[in-house]
Amino acid sequence: MAKVRKSGIAVAITVLLAVAAAGYFFIDQASRDKARAAAASTAPPGIPVTVGIAQNKDLPVYVRGIGTVQAYKMVTIKSRVDGQIMKVAFEEGQEVKAGDPLFQIDPRPFQAALDQATANKQRSEAQLTGAEADLERYGKLIGSGYQSRQSFDQQKAIADALKGAIAGDQAAIDTAKLNLGYADIRAPIDGRTGSRQVDPGNLVQASQNTALVTITQIRPIFVNFTVPQDQTDRIRTNQASAPLEVVAYGSDDKTELGRGKLTLIENQIDAATGTLRLKGTFENTDERLWPGEFVNVRLVLSTRKDAVTVTQRAVMQGANDSFVYVVQADNTVERRTVVVAAMQEGVAVIEKGLNTGDKVVVDGQYRLTNGARIRIDTTKPDRPPAPAPPLSALNKD
Repeated sequence: MAKVRKSGIAVAITVLLAVAAAGYFFIDQASRDKARAAAASTAPPGIPVTVGIAQNKDLPVYVRGIGTVQAYKMVTIKSRVDGQIMKVAFEEGQEVKAGDPLFQIDPRPFQAALDQATANKQRSEAQLTGAEADLERYGKLIGSGYQSRQSFDQQKAIADALKGAIAGDQAAIDTAKLNLGYADIRAPIDGRTGSRQVDPGNLVQASQNTALVTITQIRPIFVNFTVPQDQTDRIRTNQASAPLEVVAYGSDDKTELGRGKLTLIENQIDAATGTLRLKGTFENTDERLWPGEFVNVRLVLSTRKDAVTVTQRAVMQGANDSFVYVVQADNTVERRTVVVAAMQEGVAVIEKGLNTGDKVVVDGQYRLTNGARIRIDTTKPDRPPAPAPPLSALNKD
């Protein structure tokens, strides 16, 4: 009996252990399933990115250059006579018209010289009147023997000398009038005055070549600039059809200062720098261009019509080609090779590889591979366009 009891107890213990083990297995399996479900619910759905859409745009084809603003006309005012400055008739920085008074040099010496020359001429004319009357009488008396031929010839010489003196007096009068006019210094062109170099009361001399003030005409105005010599043929070909547009920008290469027309293509290449010098003329009615200012210049050659464009940040450079990541309908990406015609103003012009309306990854593409799953982030603020690339990367067509 004791053996039977022990055997029953053993069987009961075995059954209890088996039930406990089975319960532990089911509990552990449920825990694992729960953990997997929690992990699956917290896993990210894809790599966060921002996207843009390929669009059609009309974009200018241009050549970049660096230029300097040059006054349309510039005149340095100097005195042509000696004398003391009595009056200044303008303010520094004032707009003046051609003929406006600027300086007044003491006119009294020149007026006195004019009066003297006029008096000398009057005296010579009076003497000539008497000499011609005597000459006429001598001519009548030669035939009667009362006057000799020698006396007549001498009187004729006196009359001719007086005529020469009168001509000299007239020249002295003209010179005196010029000097008197030079004493009144007036603006020769329309423009803006600079700083006054000589104050009233100072003595100026023509021989010293002293500058009194400078006048510059800034409406219109020139911009001189240079471009690489390999652009010469394109520029000359397009200029032959119509004057090309020139756009001037500030030092930040973003602020537009004015638009003008190309008016000069230099007749030779600068062999030292390998550049072609050009000149544009700007109306400059708002005076945003100022003489001596350095500007960035874009010479517009033509316009691309309906070009497929994306933001420049979307284009990545591979070992042998350029590519973008195109968003598919299932929120995966395709690595697609593209041909970039130009990059300008933060925009890439795509010649081949993209169609209008394609969605491309703009930010976050450095973490992507072909076929990767993405999550479009609509909250991330868009960064400003990247700065324009150098000339070598622009306008390859």
